[in-house]
Amino acid sequence: MTRPEMAVTRSRYWALLLIWFIPLLWTINIVAARRAPGVVSPHVLALGRWGIAGAVLTALNFRELWTQRAYLWRHRWRYLVLGACGMWICGAWVYLAGESTVGMNISLIYACAPVLIAVGSVLWLGERFSLRQVLGVVLAMVGVVHVVLRGEWAHLSQVQWVPGDLWIVGASISWAAYALLQKRWPSPLGASAQLAAICMGGVVVLLPFAVWELRQPAAPALGQQAWLIMAVTALLPGVGAYWIYGWTQKILGASRVAMTLYLGPLYTAVVTWLVLGESLGLHHWVGGLLILSGVGLVVVTQKAPMPPEGSAS
Repeated sequence: MTRPEMAVTRSRYWALLLIWFIPLLWTINIVAARRAPGVVSPHVLALGRWGIAGAVLTALNFRELWTQRAYLWRHRWRYLVLGACGMWICGAWVYLAGESTVGMNISLIYACAPVLIAVGSVLWLGERFSLRQVLGVVLAMVGVVHVVLRGEWAHLSQVQWVPGDLWIVGASISWAAYALLQKRWPSPLGASAQLAAICMGGVVVLLPFAVWELRQPAAPALGQQAWLIMAVTALLPGVGAYWIYGWTQKILGASRVAMTLYLGPLYTAVVTWLVLGESLGLHHWVGGLLILSGVGLVVVTQKAPMPPEGSAS
């Protein structure tokens, strides 16, 4: 075997190993959402996370961003919209959800977002949809409702939604919109520079909400633990996960790497049980099976929907 062939084999080996860490890194964000209440408020946490991540990414991609400054200014409203979807709704709303719902609910409801992307691609982008994919959408939606209702279908009219479940449903819809908008708005920027630019838009949108939260009498003081949570979520599920995702995608291909993201609920189940002591009910297992089966049916006949750069998952 020649030296170049050995290098390719080694890179492939590392890529196959690292893809299993991508959903684990994003699970850290769900744990942070459950740890944050009483330590740091949702919008302040989202601002700190994406502010730190944006600063790191901007420093690494400063030359490209400066070269494309005219393009960025011309399309500044696009980056504000993308920042609102990806960093505000898919960021702060996840942390708002963590105040009243369990981590497994967050992960399972978020797992249906690729299905929403597929549906949006049909309705908005004109892509085709097979009967199998329609069945997948139905299964995934039933799974989400089953989780939210905690399996109490017989008392459907009497069930009250937990506010956190509604926050995460909204975040899932925004995640799908964020992915579709990036398909509609192609950019000359590389993936890392594009994420840095979206972070800038997200910081602008998040700033007034974070300032309002900090001015509330009951707002937690920004102590050492708050800054630690912000730094960890910025560097691990933020910069780290997306760097690994981009690198492994170049070696293994987009569809193979994207499929590993559907392991998120499984990782979350284990991590929240070990770290947070959250118990799993039968409705979680049944709902998770329905959601993941539906996602599988949707993506099996097409490339798996890629997560948008800068999403909160």
